[in-house]
Amino acid sequence: MDGVAAVILGGGRGERLKPLTRFRAKPAVPFAGMYRLVDVPISNCLHAGIDRIYVLTQYRSMSLNRHVAQAYRFDAFSDGHVTVMAAEQTDHGSDGSDWYRGTADAVRKQFERIDVEDDGDVVVLSGDQIYVMAMEEFVLFHRVSEADVTIAATRVTAEDAKRFGVMRVDEDHKITEFAEKPQDPDTIERFVAPDAKGDKTHLGSMGIYVFKKKVLQELLSSTDEDDFGKHVLPMALKQGLKLVSYPFDGYWEDVGTIASLHRVNLHLTEPVPDFSLFQEQAKLYTRQRFLPPAKIGDAVVQRALISGGAIIGDGATVQQSVIGIRTVIGPRCVLDRVVHNGNGRYDFDGTNDIRMGIGADSVLRKVIIDRDARIGRNVHLVNRDGLSEFNDGTIVVRDGIIVVPARAVIPDGYTF
Repeated sequence: MDGVAAVILGGGRGERLKPLTRFRAKPAVPFAGMYRLVDVPISNCLHAGIDRIYVLTQYRSMSLNRHVAQAYRFDAFSDGHVTVMAAEQTDHGSDGSDWYRGTADAVRKQFERIDVEDDGDVVVLSGDQIYVMAMEEFVLFHRVSEADVTIAATRVTAEDAKRFGVMRVDEDHKITEFAEKPQDPDTIERFVAPDAKGDKTHLGSMGIYVFKKKVLQELLSSTDEDDFGKHVLPMALKQGLKLVSYPFDGYWEDVGTIASLHRVNLHLTEPVPDFSLFQEQAKLYTRQRFLPPAKIGDAVVQRALISGGAIIGDGATVQQSVIGIRTVIGPRCVLDRVVHNGNGRYDFDGTNDIRMGIGADSVLRKVIIDRDARIGRNVHLVNRDGLSEFNDGTIVVRDGIIVVPARAVIPDGYTF
């Protein structure tokens, strides 16, 4: 699309996704065995012909930088690019003010580098959401509506409304009132949509916006407030700017917690998931790897995604699980609702007694295993006591999900 640039917000420290964000930014968190979360918004943009894309991050950006550089290479005859822009020190920021303080502040600090015409539009996206959206239709809706700002919106429950921005709109989708993460019961009740059906009673902001470039520039320069939802959008509404809501009824998940990441991955194993990796018109792009096919021995595999280069040993059982690239699963292992983020290399000739992958006779249930982890033989990770939170320096439990951190070593016979 001519005259459109996209900005993808990398988020902060990702505390609710730790330990998966211990060494990486949220958009670089692995997804579906072979992708990264950032591949979703980038792919949505590229399918729409939006090829000037900026990813803004400041926390642990090396992994994200490497992934973007290796995955998104445009030819010499194209102006397209995907650029990671991390917060950087300037002559004026010795007091720490260089760091991004919020979503709006991040865009403000990098605005002069966003290459788009003055009469163009800027799409602002989140780096940790799973969805398929026709971005060209989103931008066209914005232009036809002659809006200053367009907010993608989806139906949410009253409980979910506490975590999102909610809005009231007229019959032409024009936003008449906006509230960010309302907690007051009276406010939540006031924002119930007139045409509400079922339990999804509110119109919630997806954190996906289109701004006229000049409008965005004026809004950011007229205030030093930090956040789009809390500050900039309510201010735009008070100034009388035209804000409209773009109705979206497709699959959309905000992946901000360990539980949501685990759930979204396992959803992909359903016979016909709402978010499918097998749509030609909406394929996910990622880094090209030249891996051999997955190799499955005399094993039982039910409702699973098996990524390239994975090896499953004889007698193993894999149920409702996502197995990442180069994952080696030993003989007679049992994996149930396991998400393995894969390995960066094979370890067949390694000198370590416990090699990358999962050792023989191990049993794992409801687990996320991060990259390059080593799990020994006869390890049982089943959360016998049903704990919601736990950390012994070897494994971590968040939201009731066992997490094996990146590069962790689980000794033979370990039981939890």
